[in-house]
Amino acid sequence: MKIIRSTILFLLTLFSANYTFGQNKPKALLNHVAIYVVDLEKSKAYYNEVFQLDTIPEPFHDGKHAWYSIAPGVAMHVIQGAEKPKEYYLNNHTCFSVPSVEAFIEKIKARNMVWFNSKGVKGIVTTRIDGVKQIWVNDPDGYWIEVNDAKF
Repeated sequence: MKIIRSTILFLLTLFSANYTFGQNKPKALLNHVAIYVVDLEKSKAYYNEVFQLDTIPEPFHDGKHAWYSIAPGVAMHVIQGAEKPKEYYLNNHTCFSVPSVEAFIEKIKARNMVWFNSKGVKGIVTTRIDGVKQIWVNDPDGYWIEVNDAKF
């Protein structure tokens, strides 16, 4: 009986730590990320061509927004209105996984784009301790994007 009671208490503790009682879902879910850009058309071309992101309907229809699906149930909102590109830290980035970092590098080379490793050194690929290869690129407004070949 003690083992059963302990098991039930353990499961209730585990359940309550990850879920809201009665709702059977996480307390918070990522809905979207937003970036503020200078030139929406330039940013749209970048995300459409380089990352081949799928667009999703946006409700404003004002020519100042583009919405993309970046993961199941998660969107990226690209919003025009920034006065100028800014400088960002490499560690403040968004990450997309691709089947092959090498193939992605060939794609960006054809566009005369540069890439960096995790320390900001140009033209170098980082290989993590678990074997995942990584590079970083900048979008037209200076936002950092990590590209890796992590398998989930």
